[in-house]
Amino acid sequence: MHKGPTSDLTSAGNQALATQDIKLLVLDIDGTISGESNTLSVPVKQAIAAVQAKGIHVAIATGRMYCSALRFHQEINCLLPLMAYQGAWIQDPASQKIYRHWSVSREIAHQLLDYFEQPQLRSHLSVHFYINDQLYVRELSQETQTYAKRSGIAPIPVGDLRQVLSNEPTKILALSEDTEVINQLLGDLRRQYTPAELYLTTSVATFFEATNPLVNKGTAVRYLAEELLGLQSNNVMTIGDNFNDLEMLQYAGIGVAMGNAPAGVKAVAQWVAPTVEEDGVVSAINKFLLS
Repeated sequence: MHKGPTSDLTSAGNQALATQDIKLLVLDIDGTISGESNTLSVPVKQAIAAVQAKGIHVAIATGRMYCSALRFHQEINCLLPLMAYQGAWIQDPASQKIYRHWSVSREIAHQLLDYFEQPQLRSHLSVHFYINDQLYVRELSQETQTYAKRSGIAPIPVGDLRQVLSNEPTKILALSEDTEVINQLLGDLRRQYTPAELYLTTSVATFFEATNPLVNKGTAVRYLAEELLGLQSNNVMTIGDNFNDLEMLQYAGIGVAMGNAPAGVKAVAQWVAPTVEEDGVVSAINKFLLS
């Protein structure tokens, strides 16, 4: 695990050395390069373009659906595969080649649905099943509609979600405006399932997410860097803002947390940038890659 923001990396000599080694910059979307506006600011786009002009690869790793993340991938003129669904789905938009698709077993999907539909939980949760890059829901709740609007996707209401489980979900998401409910889910299900059975995380305080146990942004970034680009961890810089970014921050030679990140995420980062609304990504890029 990395040291915190007081790491030796902040010394000028080590920083310069680390900067020279970086060949790949990986960015999260929500809370990192995109804030409340759900768009990329001009300074963020300019900083990313400056990095690419130096010959450094730039990629996106997000919890979003592939189809929802695609516009950001295109807007930064990314030439690498897109890492979506926390890295469960890695696809090259140019060739349409899917490099990875790791799903949740039907058996566990049924078990999670049974858990979510307990009387004390059902009314508090909106449950999302992501199958073949489409979103299936029980009903169009207010939380689902808000999520769909920001994601730019059309949810498919089916009533009983068991109807769609002839296929394995890429990801399962439970939404609740009550963060205590999400914390309860995370605690309960981490006691029920080992990390070898299911990867559980939160991407924002109101989103509980479950994926295949092999999935996280760290394994996705490692695959992109080492298997596809022939790089090592010290050649990688990552920037993220939430608990689903932990593994990629820990993997990278330089891991940067946003100023709006929870304390537990900042603790594993080597540097903490300003917030997303202050274009913190620009500050991080300038400090480590353009100075």
